[in-house]
Amino acid sequence: MTSEQPTPDGILRLINGYWATGLIGAAAAHSVFTHLDNGADTAARLAARAKISERGAQTLLDGLVSVGLVELRDGAYRNTAEASAYLVEGRPACLTSFAQLKLTHMGSLADLPEVVRAGGPVKHPTTEVADNPHWELVVPAIAAQSVPAATVAAEVLRLPEAGEVSILDVGGGSGIYSAVWLEANPKARSTQLDWQPINDIARRLLAERGLADRFTCLDGDFHTTDFGEAVYDIALYSHIAHQEGAEENIEVFSRLRRALKPGGALVVCDYVVEDDRSGPAFPLLFASEMLLKSNQGGTWRRSDYDGWLRKAGFEDVAFHSAPPATLVVAR
Repeated sequence: MTSEQPTPDGILRLINGYWATGLIGAAAAHSVFTHLDNGADTAARLAARAKISERGAQTLLDGLVSVGLVELRDGAYRNTAEASAYLVEGRPACLTSFAQLKLTHMGSLADLPEVVRAGGPVKHPTTEVADNPHWELVVPAIAAQSVPAATVAAEVLRLPEAGEVSILDVGGGSGIYSAVWLEANPKARSTQLDWQPINDIARRLLAERGLADRFTCLDGDFHTTDFGEAVYDIALYSHIAHQEGAEENIEVFSRLRRALKPGGALVVCDYVVEDDRSGPAFPLLFASEMLLKSNQGGTWRRSDYDGWLRKAGFEDVAFHSAPPATLVVAR
């Protein structure tokens, strides 16, 4: 009896992983998932709806079947449940803009061997500045990926029945958390702290959802802006901790602790790894992005967050799954 010999199939799929990025980005650019959802179930029908070549349509469909986002049954193509939920335009958590954005980032991976050797960016770290025109593209594109976590957080905090609560969203970007939370609780009010050009985008997006009257912005940098004392019932620090080092995170957590009213809650949302760094898979993979772009960022462990928050004065720290992210709720 011979043991089954390994094959290179899985390794070749990983080596050629950039094909998946390209396929999904191209499919998003041509609204392929939306057309499939609306009944374009063959290459010919898809080509006609999307105004692309039939050869191109067939190639996209083949690739999307390969990566598990499209199914073929009895000669008809359709979205998988995952693609239907997250890649059909107009749905709250649609990631098609993000897929197209990541297509433009592929070239930077060529620097990774040298970045690994050096332990950080070799050209220059990503320096975020307020007046960068890329915010108009990036901020709306990344908003949808926070919808699932924001929804879970609203449930964890029991926001719908929380009454007149005040929220501080630090570095809130598109304002997507404020949007989800204000829709969940019509008595809540939210204040977002971010740079002025980003706040302008958030104001527009919240106004489009009819929430402008309960949404306020503070223009500034969270590293230096005073959060106030005992002002808010809930504070949010979403997808920022991975860009900061230990001392920086502790300092911000300490100021947020002071900004909360007695009994208030701080919600930290980020890609968190197990203490032994055995998983989850996506946060482990995300660490490479921090190595490419940041001199001090990373995907931090549960024990890191627990220790930092307790040093900042919080006594109760709880973790809640919101894949691929984790919510850390501290009181």
